[in-house]
Amino acid sequence: MSDAIAAEEGIPTVIEGEPLKGKHVLIVVENLPLPFDRRVWQEARTLKAAGAHVSIICPTGKGFEQRFEVIEGVEIHRHPLPLEAKGALGFLLEYGAALFWETVLAWKIHFKRRIDVIQGCNPPDLIFLVAAPFKALGVKYIFDHHDINPELYEAKFNKRGFFWQLMRAFEKLTFAFADVSIATNESYKAIAVERGGMAPDKVHVVRSGPDLSRLKLVPPVSRWKNGRDHMVGYVGVMGEQEGIDLLIDAVEHIVRDKQREDIQFVLVGGGPALADLKALTASKGLADFITFTGRAPDQELFEVLSTMDLGVNPDRVNAMNDKSTMNKIMEYMSLSKPMVQFDVTEGRFSAQEASLYAKPNDPVDMADKIIELVDDPDRRAAMGAFGRKRVVEELNWQHQIDPLLAAYKQALKL
Repeated sequence: MSDAIAAEEGIPTVIEGEPLKGKHVLIVVENLPLPFDRRVWQEARTLKAAGAHVSIICPTGKGFEQRFEVIEGVEIHRHPLPLEAKGALGFLLEYGAALFWETVLAWKIHFKRRIDVIQGCNPPDLIFLVAAPFKALGVKYIFDHHDINPELYEAKFNKRGFFWQLMRAFEKLTFAFADVSIATNESYKAIAVERGGMAPDKVHVVRSGPDLSRLKLVPPVSRWKNGRDHMVGYVGVMGEQEGIDLLIDAVEHIVRDKQREDIQFVLVGGGPALADLKALTASKGLADFITFTGRAPDQELFEVLSTMDLGVNPDRVNAMNDKSTMNKIMEYMSLSKPMVQFDVTEGRFSAQEASLYAKPNDPVDMADKIIELVDDPDRRAAMGAFGRKRVVEELNWQHQIDPLLAAYKQALKL
């Protein structure tokens, strides 16, 4: 079977030999509801296909208000959160409420069916506190390392101080407590080993590869272009550290200084900074050139990804973003879309020749590179084809199944 055919088939319903048959896996996620969190949902479906009984604890969210639901054989237990955290006090309240619900639901699930493994997905690096009492009962703990929280805190608040030191302490405790760790890339693996003190053979790299059976092109929808010839798309969180303000500055340069009014920008996603970003766009007189969709259903997401000429990743160059792999990059590449991004280590590793790289945090250079790609359709096609080939042959979720199962087999000593 060719790589392309295998990739298009996605996650198998049953993995040969069902290596986790009879095991009960509990996945704990705090920051996103399931199945909205695509990476964790792919992990859950893979573990189910490997024979495990899979339970998930996660928060409720827009479109995911039901407190208990079974989807594709995976049991999802959702709990409320009091607010969307802003500031240190807000995060303290959110984390406290989440830990309370996660603990209550974990014991409820365990009494119904004994848990063999708890997989904690950060942020925050506190979920080991939920798992700690179960360790005495022989339950294994796998840490799924999604974010480097000390760097995330510094990116959000532009400072270190007491809470930053606390993040470093929780990170170290998390790695010390974990039987096995899952890293999203080699940079995160290095942190687990060098900063977390984990043995290299206990850290497994499981990338956030897309499931190509679910991420597909649809017919382009011209209304997203707002009557313009070209379209640039963004898919992701609307937060302070995502650099959307730099993208808005780049659009201003394109429209005002370069006098290009033939490019529409469509930004898909929700987040705490969305209202402020809309206000910034309006204050610059750019509302007609930038469309904010908010959190969109899959159909709209796929329409935008399919209609746009290229994608953009304006994540600021900082310690957090330099070492993190962004899902949006994989989505652009999966659908043969070239991109422009600032030059960060893991972004360059993932995209390679599928991207142009602007000078760090320089919106003018980003604008110039966007125009460069908009005006060169042949180059866009070649870059898009390279990105698609790289995802099919190396980065899609099919290539992550073996390392994920290897982490579980090691934790369970199978």
